[in-house]
Amino acid sequence: MSVNRHLSRTIAMQSLYEWNFHPDSDVLEITHRVMKPVEKDVDIEYLDRVIKGTAAAVEEIDGLIEKAAPEWPLDQISVIDKSILRLAGYELLKDQDIPPKVAINEAVEIAKTFGGENSSKFINGVLGTLYRQSDRYTEEDDKPKVDAEQTK
Repeated sequence: MSVNRHLSRTIAMQSLYEWNFHPDSDVLEITHRVMKPVEKDVDIEYLDRVIKGTAAAVEEIDGLIEKAAPEWPLDQISVIDKSILRLAGYELLKDQDIPPKVAINEAVEIAKTFGGENSSKFINGVLGTLYRQSDRYTEEDDKPKVDAEQTK
């Protein structure tokens, strides 16, 4: 059985999107319904962990998103972009198993697929700010990588 982490993230984003419209619903029930058609290809353990974690930390993550993008109040961010930011915000700030660059890159890719024309740039900028303000950030992450050939 081969599981697809990108597909699992997409299912998580879609579940958070639906949960935005039905906040009194059980987000795990939504998630398990959304993943049903592709269940065999989904990393269920990962999916349950990020959905539970994102739902539990949504207010904190929303507050950090608002600080990172003060010119964009949460109610003016599209629900798709907000769902992507919440999921990636959780991965970036709370899930030590997900490397920060992976969380950001995956969010940008999902935004390119599902978001608006400028979603990927917006999400990249907000998540970059969130990351630089987090305790996982190191200045090494901002230094350009030097090719081994250039140092000879």
